[in-house]
Amino acid sequence: MELAGYLLPLLNALWWPFVRNLALLSAAPIIGDAMVPLPVRVLLSMVLAFLLLPVAAGNAAIDPFSMLGVVATIEQAVIGGVIGLALHFSMSVISMVGYLVSSQIGFSMAQMNDPINGSSSDVVSLLLSMLAILVFFSIDGHLVLAGVMGASFKAWPVGQGYAPLLLNTVALNAAWIFSAAMLLALPIVFSTLVVQIGFGFLNRVAPSLNLFSLGFSLTTLFGLLMLIQVVRFLPEHYIAMTNQVLDMLRQQMGAARG
Repeated sequence: MELAGYLLPLLNALWWPFVRNLALLSAAPIIGDAMVPLPVRVLLSMVLAFLLLPVAAGNAAIDPFSMLGVVATIEQAVIGGVIGLALHFSMSVISMVGYLVSSQIGFSMAQMNDPINGSSSDVVSLLLSMLAILVFFSIDGHLVLAGVMGASFKAWPVGQGYAPLLLNTVALNAAWIFSAAMLLALPIVFSTLVVQIGFGFLNRVAPSLNLFSLGFSLTTLFGLLMLIQVVRFLPEHYIAMTNQVLDMLRQQMGAARG
């Protein structure tokens, strides 16, 4: 009985950070991908739950085995999943840029096994995803995730619910993924379009040259040259997009505290 009296408060203090951390890490970029096994995410969530004990110590004492505890568990999973989804926006933009570029320069037919998503993807998307992973860890993105976790318990304590404004803001910002990806891929899309239009005019002037048989190779070569120019600026844009997502979450946390 004395042991149970010591363990139950510890379980009550660890369970809520563990659930929120696991949901956030499952939806977060890199760590939430299929290449990271589920036991690793569970272990990381448990370690972070111990580290967040001082932050989550002021939460309401709710019995995890009661009906209120079940509702609070679902609440923690929703909060963690929504925050992780918001942090995944920047990575989704880079992946979509790779898809748009590969479809324009003729690399969409070159498929490779993608260990990140557990499916096949084009070469350009896989290359840009690896670049985004390197940038993520170079800017200490894993530490940013831990900081967001700790700040979320101050903004949305256990048992006090969460504002629907958080869900609305994240849902409305999903359109930002498509607009940002199109703006980043626009130079390559426009340049390859100009090249194809030019070959179309040349084919009208000299149809005997059969320029379309040569046009595919030249379009791919020109697209690769443009991709080299664009890739240099992708890390800077990735950092800017990540800061924009963090500003959005910071505003939501400030509104929740107020």
